[in-house]
Amino acid sequence: MIRASSTNWCAAADVPAFACLVAGYSPLDREVTDMPKRHGHRVVDWSTGPTVLRWRSWWGVFRRTVTEFLDDNLSDWAAALTYYSVLSIFPGLVVLTAILGALGPSATQSLIDTIQQMGPSSGTALLVDSLRQLQGASQLSGPLAVIGLATALWTASGYIGAFMRAANAIYDTEEGRPIWKTVPVQLGLTALMVVLLALCAIGVVVTGQVAERVGQWLGIGSAAVLVWDIAKWPVLAVLVSLAFALLYWAAPNAQQPGFRWLSPGSVLAVLLWIAASAGFAVYVANFGSYNKVYGSLGGVAVFLIWLWLSNIAVLLGAEFDAELARGRRIEQGFPPDEEPFLPPRDTRAMSEDNESGDAARAAADQPAADRSR
Repeated sequence: MIRASSTNWCAAADVPAFACLVAGYSPLDREVTDMPKRHGHRVVDWSTGPTVLRWRSWWGVFRRTVTEFLDDNLSDWAAALTYYSVLSIFPGLVVLTAILGALGPSATQSLIDTIQQMGPSSGTALLVDSLRQLQGASQLSGPLAVIGLATALWTASGYIGAFMRAANAIYDTEEGRPIWKTVPVQLGLTALMVVLLALCAIGVVVTGQVAERVGQWLGIGSAAVLVWDIAKWPVLAVLVSLAFALLYWAAPNAQQPGFRWLSPGSVLAVLLWIAASAGFAVYVANFGSYNKVYGSLGGVAVFLIWLWLSNIAVLLGAEFDAELARGRRIEQGFPPDEEPFLPPRDTRAMSEDNESGDAARAAADQPAADRSR
């Protein structure tokens, strides 16, 4: 067993306390115990070294985020995720329309107005047309909700499964969890994503007349409704960041230092997604000629490119979190080019052909200084 000394690494590394808190770790000393074992490999004890980075290490994190994004072919993974996004969106709209039908027709119209502001008009036209067609079927909201929810969960789980494979590529590891573990994780993550996105959609439509109706039902004054109209966008950004943080934590087969409600990568992904959506909307409105090139399929092309850019933002956030984890391991004394740089959560499903890599994975549990003895 490896025993680490109890040290206040935030102080030792001359890192301000607020940086420790932002990174999701306590700047205080923690009791250090022997590192436990799980399925033949050691579980990472994050108290064996600094849990936050020195300021000079951040440049390496940003540089490796870009280079690893290219090396991991994440633009190709974004294209695969775009395919699964298309399969997931329209069944999800069935569920969303059924839920919004309970709030009245103005709720769906509020969502349509918001979607039109989110991205290029030619790209969001597909979503808007689908919502308007489904709006007329509100009398079947009960059956639609049940059938649509089951379909959406099944199809959207394909997106989560693809993201889990992409996350393993990001963390330079294999999928070692057996199928009886990956399937529940996949479906559970899908259900959580659907719930969080439904909350975001409800938050978007609770405005104007809908907000007044909800305010009267809850017995709150008009001032509270006005405050919500202003505060809802930061709240929605936090909800989306939470969804990304859940995805980044649970998807890869890599041990991480515990769940953080908001990870740096999830916040970065939200900011990149907002910037990419706004920039692409301006480009399409002023410089794009997709309708001339693709004809009647111009709107489809714009919509797919927008989804691809959105998935690139999500994957960049995951890569950033991974490189932060690598940076912390480097400061603990691990080689910067060692792969995998985090021990896997499970190895039972790994191919027997890769048994020769067990020594490397075991070595990943021990700092370079200890191995040189």
